[in-house]
Amino acid sequence: MTGIWGRGTPPVVIQEQDAYDADVAVIGSGAGGSTLAWALASTGARVLVVERGGFLPHEEANWSPDAVFGEGRYHNAGTWHTADGRPFTPANHYYVGGTTKVYGAALPRLRVSDFDATEQLEGTSPAWPFSYADLEPYYAEAERLYRVHGQDGADPTAPPRSEPYPHPPVPHEPVIGELAAKLTDQGLHPFPIELGIDLAARGACLRCGTCDAFPCRVDAKSDAETRALRPALRTGTVRLLTRTRAERLLTDPTGRRVTAVDAERGGRRVRIRAGTVVVSCGAINSAALLLRSGGAAHPDGLANGSGLVGRNLMVHNNSVLMAVDPRRRNPVTFQKTLAVNDFYHPLGNLQLMGKVHEAALTASHPHLPRRLLGAVAARSVDWWVMSEDLPDPDNRVLPGPDGGVILRRRPTNTRAHRGLVRGAARMMRRAGYPLVLRRRMGVEATGHQCGTTVAGLDETRSVLDPHCRSHQVRNLFVVDGGFFPSSAAVNPTLTIAAQALRTAREGGVLP
Repeated sequence: MTGIWGRGTPPVVIQEQDAYDADVAVIGSGAGGSTLAWALASTGARVLVVERGGFLPHEEANWSPDAVFGEGRYHNAGTWHTADGRPFTPANHYYVGGTTKVYGAALPRLRVSDFDATEQLEGTSPAWPFSYADLEPYYAEAERLYRVHGQDGADPTAPPRSEPYPHPPVPHEPVIGELAAKLTDQGLHPFPIELGIDLAARGACLRCGTCDAFPCRVDAKSDAETRALRPALRTGTVRLLTRTRAERLLTDPTGRRVTAVDAERGGRRVRIRAGTVVVSCGAINSAALLLRSGGAAHPDGLANGSGLVGRNLMVHNNSVLMAVDPRRRNPVTFQKTLAVNDFYHPLGNLQLMGKVHEAALTASHPHLPRRLLGAVAARSVDWWVMSEDLPDPDNRVLPGPDGGVILRRRPTNTRAHRGLVRGAARMMRRAGYPLVLRRRMGVEATGHQCGTTVAGLDETRSVLDPHCRSHQVRNLFVVDGGFFPSSAAVNPTLTIAAQALRTAREGGVLP
């Protein structure tokens, strides 16, 4: 017998066997898979969530910058390669809860215009096959589930809401409040970033300085395991199979239905049979799994009649900007409370990061003196600068040898990103930070991956229908960032969770 549980979750025991049966098999336990499992838990359907990793341990190292950045302790996705053979370590994490275990808990909605075709500086951002209004009720439900803190009316670009935020905004510490006032004096509209943390009365959040990019030792971060999967497991209709890697989806002779999932578990082969299969491995791994699952009926990969599986990979154009005032230290602990969207169309989003640590700078700049890097980190205010990445069919995912992944990517819409970085630098100099350092993120920044199994109305130009069902394989769904037709310029997690709820409620997942 194998006990499978997490902190605060009753044991869910699954007998070791060669085959497992369920009404719905969900491959992956990140934002898409866990949220969908939570939504199905109340239906009585037998749901089996399959996760290739295990539980991320609660340990002292969770909050150690040296362990997280210097040692890369929680990077367990192995090595991926670029198209020219260069190895790199992606920002993917294989744990129960997926990459949400270490994300920064920023949970904004997309703008209304993000669902429409919009002209960018270097191309067109395509329309989605459904509107913001179609998703809005599920945004509200996802915000309740993930305990989102925010402020109505503070962001002039924010979309309309049917309900207020479930919780008030996370307050700024004095230095960030002072910065917000200076930005307001420039005519900008800084606002409290939408955060999923347990800061309600008697909540678990300690407002520590190790949230963004760190695991949470006290389960105060609204990750997919804590907020969605654990409650689903408590119902008894949802089970979890950890350390089980899906290798291939099998179909009937017609190719119109998935009949089973072949997987590897503890060095042996197992088979998972289900009436419906939901792939939620993240946009990159989901595409790679479909491409490995070809056959006579699908010679170019499962559900790939359009030829678009794995294509149109988008990961945002991302930079880190450190604004430094050499004259004074920044004593902030919980820095990630402020965002600016005044540049959103056509440039992008600015949001504060968790405070940059000396260990993180040392890991990325190993040839510079650690003491110097520590002095810079102690005096900086740190921004994540994010611009829209446009879909390009030549930016793609390919299965690599031994189950690995190959990424072919040329950044798009870079003129907009350069403009946003310049605008952010001017903004911070005017706010009293004369030294501005910037670093463009490379191919390893895969946290916002999307677009590889695009949703649409025309099956010759898309992989999925508007509810994430495969056009070609009727009991196959793909519920992660892969369905995005465009990347927009904000964090994708809340949109993935909202679409998972919409798919579960409206998509016909259950026969």
